[in-house]
Amino acid sequence: MDVASHLDRFFKKISVDARVTVTHISVYTAILQSLRKTGQNGLSMFGFELMQVAKISSGKTYYKALRELNEFGYICYEPSFKKNQPSRISLPDST
Repeated sequence: MDVASHLDRFFKKISVDARVTVTHISVYTAILQSLRKTGQNGLSMFGFELMQVAKISSGKTYYKALRELNEFGYICYEPSFKKNQPSRISLPDST
């Protein structure tokens, strides 16, 4: 995974997207960092794991940012809705 090219495309897109806030940027970069560490194209992680990386302490804020990043097309988020099963997060090819 080429993190630099993903970041470059992301920042080009958000420069004209007024909906994206610093919270979205934090969550997105935490996802990229986790993807880089695993070396895979997708993540299976619990929310508290990414919240620590993103430095977000509120679950409500974190899940809102994830949901919105998914709606805006920056990520593909598949929530598990089960406490013992991690959610899936991946990046679309066109990000």
